[in-house]
Amino acid sequence: MKLTGITVAAIALTFSGFVSAEAPAAGDVEKGKEIAAGICAGCHNPDGNSAIPIYPILAGQYPGYLAKQLHDFKAAEGETAKRDNQIMAPMAATLSEDDIANLAAFYSQQKPQSGPVTDASLVKAGERLYQGGNLENSIPACSSCHSPDGQGIPPHYPKINGQHPGYTLSQLQAFRQGTRKNDTNSAMQTIVSRMSEQEMKAVSEYIATLK
Repeated sequence: MKLTGITVAAIALTFSGFVSAEAPAAGDVEKGKEIAAGICAGCHNPDGNSAIPIYPILAGQYPGYLAKQLHDFKAAEGETAKRDNQIMAPMAATLSEDDIANLAAFYSQQKPQSGPVTDASLVKAGERLYQGGNLENSIPACSSCHSPDGQGIPPHYPKINGQHPGYTLSQLQAFRQGTRKNDTNSAMQTIVSRMSEQEMKAVSEYIATLK
């Protein structure tokens, strides 16, 4: 059954209702810098501004969100990780609680640099979906949880502005395929199940333009 515009808006507000203010980073920035230089810089660059489109820009991200992601790459014995990723799983497995807090503190203090748009022809369609959703298919506006400028709502909804389109698209696909299932109340898994591949590509391109 199709949902009305009011119902979709209510769903989006419900998702947003699970957020709270982000606490200050508790880790040691200098220790985080050392860890990042040793094991993270090859993919994410020393300051977290990845130049490789399949790897995310971490600079400026909320520390609570970063810490959660590193925990979610770890799988409990006999279970699949909430983020099933063959590259990150062995990296995260070596990190202690202090390491995670220190990395989160370090990256949160770095200045982000936006990734480039790869298909400008999709940006306008992406803007319509991001800011207004698709009521016909019961897709709420991305801005309702990630804010109109992509700054997010910590700690559950991350900053996504300026992110590489290729990385954003890969995460939307991961939510759809079930290899990523660490979203609040399965919100993203529900939403992407209603999105077309073209919509996912378009909104990924638009997100890269946000400042």
